[in-house]
Amino acid sequence: MTSTGVVVAFDAERGLGEVEATGGARYPFHCTAIADGTRTIPAGAAVEFVVVAGPLGLYEAAALRPS
Repeated sequence: MTSTGVVVAFDAERGLGEVEATGGARYPFHCTAIADGTRTIPAGAAVEFVVVAGPLGLYEAAALRPS
């Protein structure tokens, strides 16, 4: 299921970020989860994404696309 939200933080050097869903939940993401392949996204960008189980059993955002 696709969710919407806003990128609240992105560290380009580490390639890690966090997105806040419309409902208030926050999900981490890696730059490889950005769907267009750019590897960067500005904080404050409105996005659509899917929530998936990450490697440590925690949920994370994937397939991020600007909305």
